[in-house]
Amino acid sequence: MINNNNIHSLVVEGGAMRGIFAAGVLDEFLTQNYQPFSNYFGVSAGATNVAAYLCQQPKRNYRVITDFSCRPEFINLPRFIKGGHLFDLDWLWQATIEEIPLNTQVFEQTPHEFYIVSTAINTGKAHYLKATSSEMVEQLKASCAIPIAYRDYPVINNEPMTDGGVADSIPVIKAYEMGAKEITVVLSQPLGYRKKPSKSHWFTKKLYKNYPALITSSINRANVYNKSIDFINAPPADCKINIIAPPPQFKVGRTTKNVNLLNNGYKMGIDAAKAFLT
Repeated sequence: MINNNNIHSLVVEGGAMRGIFAAGVLDEFLTQNYQPFSNYFGVSAGATNVAAYLCQQPKRNYRVITDFSCRPEFINLPRFIKGGHLFDLDWLWQATIEEIPLNTQVFEQTPHEFYIVSTAINTGKAHYLKATSSEMVEQLKASCAIPIAYRDYPVINNEPMTDGGVADSIPVIKAYEMGAKEITVVLSQPLGYRKKPSKSHWFTKKLYKNYPALITSSINRANVYNKSIDFINAPPADCKINIIAPPPQFKVGRTTKNVNLLNNGYKMGIDAAKAFLT
């Protein structure tokens, strides 16, 4: 039984290809057998990184990002312009599960809870899906389903879902509300980053005209994100925050496919984890 006074949560932000940094961090955690956490929260690419960590599969997400995600079958702008997916999650999930499946048997043995964040399109609310070995693959897909870039909405528990980052990009407040007294958060942006409000509300409203709640959540995304950053920078007196963030020279973007930049980003994650554990 977990002592509520000692709950230590790991929270990992998403960010598509920027997830290469967290992949390096968590691979180094595995190398050093560092697993002190009571529970886990992951969003989008952050959730896939946590999954590989809990399945004891170092380098899995490095390979997903630097190989599979760089193939034209995944990110394809001409296909998107013609009405298809910019990020084809259907292809990516099928290819990676066939070639490098998650070791869910190892995950079954973990005594801790893993929450995968997704956003319900009909309510615009964050759902914190408790991962199970049988449902985790589809739960991860729902969390990674970037709106518009992936034109479908995976259905979980009869709810169509989209990218968890829409409703809660960095779920540190949720971790605290669930009892965490210490939170280690792995960010995808260098320290000091704040999300700027969208200036194209008209475009958001046009894109999501059939989902008014999703419009509201999308427009409010920057406020929610920055509120999480404020919490990280000034947590309550009864909560300790450990921050692992990319250095200022981290140049990986959401759709970066430059292998040198990705390799550098991965090494930055490893180095950041080594510094954190020193």
